[in-house]
Amino acid sequence: MNKSDSERIAGILSHFGYVETENEKEADLLIVNTCSIRQLSADKAYSLLGVWGKRKKTKANLKIAICGCVAQQDKDKIRQRAPYVDLIFGTHNIYELPNLIKRIENNEKICAITTTPVVCNQNDFYISRKKSVNAWIPIIEGCNNFCTYCVVPYTRGRERSRNPEEIIREAENIVKEGYKEITLLGQNVDSYGKDLRDKNITLANLLRNLNKIQGDFRIRFVTSYPSDITDDLLNAVSECEKVCKYFHIPMQSGNSRILKEMNRRYTKEQYYEIVSKIRNKFDDVTITSDFIAGFPGETEEEFIDTLNAIEELQLDYSNTAAYSPREFTKAGKMVDKFISEEIKYERLNRLNEKNREICLKSNEKFVGRILNVLVEGKTEKDGKILLNSRAGNNKIVHFESNKYNIGDFADIYINKAQTWCLYGEPKE
Repeated sequence: MNKSDSERIAGILSHFGYVETENEKEADLLIVNTCSIRQLSADKAYSLLGVWGKRKKTKANLKIAICGCVAQQDKDKIRQRAPYVDLIFGTHNIYELPNLIKRIENNEKICAITTTPVVCNQNDFYISRKKSVNAWIPIIEGCNNFCTYCVVPYTRGRERSRNPEEIIREAENIVKEGYKEITLLGQNVDSYGKDLRDKNITLANLLRNLNKIQGDFRIRFVTSYPSDITDDLLNAVSECEKVCKYFHIPMQSGNSRILKEMNRRYTKEQYYEIVSKIRNKFDDVTITSDFIAGFPGETEEEFIDTLNAIEELQLDYSNTAAYSPREFTKAGKMVDKFISEEIKYERLNRLNEKNREICLKSNEKFVGRILNVLVEGKTEKDGKILLNSRAGNNKIVHFESNKYNIGDFADIYINKAQTWCLYGEPKE
């Protein structure tokens, strides 16, 4: 979502004369787009602002801006720590940028943080997409769930779905521009349409409509909330040949008591039922997840439930993190239940080890099989070209070939599995 926001910001800037540069020292305007999901991300942003502040002492006309979730959450702190910052704007203010940039060019210092989004037709602005095979389309922003560890509802706000016609037009343009894969984005993508009056507007029906667009391309969607995955959504994925058989479904913990403390709206048993339903419906489906180690009050036995869940569910890959207290959240106030950093990171190490073990098992299942892949990049070494590709089920596949180019689809026979990727050769 942050990368997609950055593409939109760059596109808006291009409307009034700004050209992106790869060399920071050449820049007249520097913007850091931030994420506050974990403290490390915020720390990196503040560190970058510090470097830029020193640069501003030797380049008086340099303008510095910070946006995204840290800006939304820490506006007063930023003013104190980095008074040289010219513009602070939140996740709701991206489409106010034309006016904001004009004001800082006139040497105003601006803090534009609103609790409601600046409304516009997003198709009115050019999107400066990175030249690759993949393109992102945000379809819903914000979250209504208020998980006790998560700051998203406080920074991104409540769920807001885009008009389906607007999304379809954007997708049609993406396909015309030659992109081969579209990823639909949302903090809770399965909630798409719930805030709109027309009850026929759902993620399932959006997938069906996007699948009708002419062209050779694939469709993905992330991130799914477990209990919001409907039978109709699974049916749509099954019906639509362009939609990838891939589900990213954060579980966060394998213990039902911890899930309740996290304010997740499902139990361990319900999550198991969801995964079982998906695996029974699709062959070769990939299911990935997220897990937190060391949530406040988590016992060793409860953490072991998480390790067991990864094993029993045979998840194909999981994003993992040690619990990071976030301001405004309920869990962030559970100071008396905080687990020591030493224990948190010891558990995270075990979680990562289990993740590596299960990922390798998942990949080994595909040795001797043929996967259809999309070539995303290439590396040349010793006169040989190694192509980097991704299968529809999200498996990374590397293979040597002089025949295929970036953006091509290819059938690849898998002859080797490693922890994080597969190797193969083109099927003749």
